[in-house]
Amino acid sequence: MRVRLIDHHCHGAVNGDLDRAGFEALATESDRPPPPGCSMFDSQLGFAIRRWCAPVLELSADASPEDYLARRRELGSTEVNARLLRAADVDVFLVDSGFGPRLAAPADSPVREIVRLESVADSLSGVTAAGFAEAYGKALELATVDAAGVKSIVAYRYGLDFEAAPPSRRSVTMAAGRWLRGGQGRLDDPVLLRHLIWAGVDRGLPLQFHTGFGDPDLDLARCDPLLLTDFLRATRDRDISVMLLHCYPFHRHAGYLAQAFPHVYVDVGLAVNHVGARAAAVLAESLELTPFHKLLYSSDAYGLAELHHLGAVLFRRAFTEVTGEWWSAGDVTRVAEMVGSGNARRVYRL
Repeated sequence: MRVRLIDHHCHGAVNGDLDRAGFEALATESDRPPPPGCSMFDSQLGFAIRRWCAPVLELSADASPEDYLARRRELGSTEVNARLLRAADVDVFLVDSGFGPRLAAPADSPVREIVRLESVADSLSGVTAAGFAEAYGKALELATVDAAGVKSIVAYRYGLDFEAAPPSRRSVTMAAGRWLRGGQGRLDDPVLLRHLIWAGVDRGLPLQFHTGFGDPDLDLARCDPLLLTDFLRATRDRDISVMLLHCYPFHRHAGYLAQAFPHVYVDVGLAVNHVGARAAAVLAESLELTPFHKLLYSSDAYGLAELHHLGAVLFRRAFTEVTGEWWSAGDVTRVAEMVGSGNARRVYRL
């Protein structure tokens, strides 16, 4: 059975030749190069790239890193990206437009935009502290006319332990004044971040949150989705869906939230690529509590088209393995298409 997929959160792929250092920098969440004599190819992700991406480039699955990168340069990034994105066999890509290059998706795979709330604030110019709230609301409305959803990176800018209630207009004005006087640098004021999130709620679109692991710019201890519990209580009667992205290593916590709150959905994107051969174990753990219709697919691929391809390959393999074990053990009598495009189309109104 082919598991149809909507990649409900990803980024673009670099269109340009990469040397080894450039390639390895895009294949890790670290912001530093590996120590001398070490390589990201010596990891679950590195092994998975050689096993599942090399054949798409007409190499054997045991190709060396040197041969793989040489073949990549020989074909050129445009051809490499086209092959890997086609091989991913994804029905629709929902792309976070606030970070990274654009995605040149296959012609038969539409691209829809996910608008990053913080990027809209960053784009404001000529605003005053008193006029910030109104200006942001208008800018967000314009930015989301054709968008499939919105996303917050409050996990990176502050943490998920923010106050749940929307801030007062007066506190937003005061916070905007501090930000503007500081030259509109990195927007990390918790009051303004809360305002952006609630502006996203008011738009009525699916609202994505980065949760769980990512690059060292975040504090993982403050990225546990359980920290969003009060916010989820505050929004459960609003007509929105809250999407908990990635979640690892808190995917069991996210599963509880998806079960407890009708408007919460989860995925294990990003993690699936990085755990490689252990993808089935992570997916199985996420399905312990997550209602089946609440689990979505994402790759969170960024920079390398290999990550778009791998996300789809590893998710499909993991899903088949996990449900196959249930079937073989007699725990289920019918394995239906529990995840994939049906669920994402419903919550994103595609």
